[in-house]
Amino acid sequence: MQAEQTPQEPPEHGEGNYRAGRRYNDATKSFVDEGKVEPAADKAAPDTPQEASELEAAEREGRSHSKGEDRSGRTPDPKG
Repeated sequence: MQAEQTPQEPPEHGEGNYRAGRRYNDATKSFVDEGKVEPAADKAAPDTPQEASELEAAEREGRSHSKGEDRSGRTPDPKG
């Protein structure tokens, strides 16, 4: 006697992973609605002026490799 097979849902990957997207959006909304943004920002803030300076230098370095900010809200074309 054969075991009954149940149809399996196709795997979701990348941008088509709607369940993962929904979980992320729900978690983000909960994080904001529960007032956790300010405490997280305070915890992430630099503890010393030296640390602040190092973070600013790292940001400048990262931005120096950027093609600039796209304020249109569109995703940049990876081909340039």
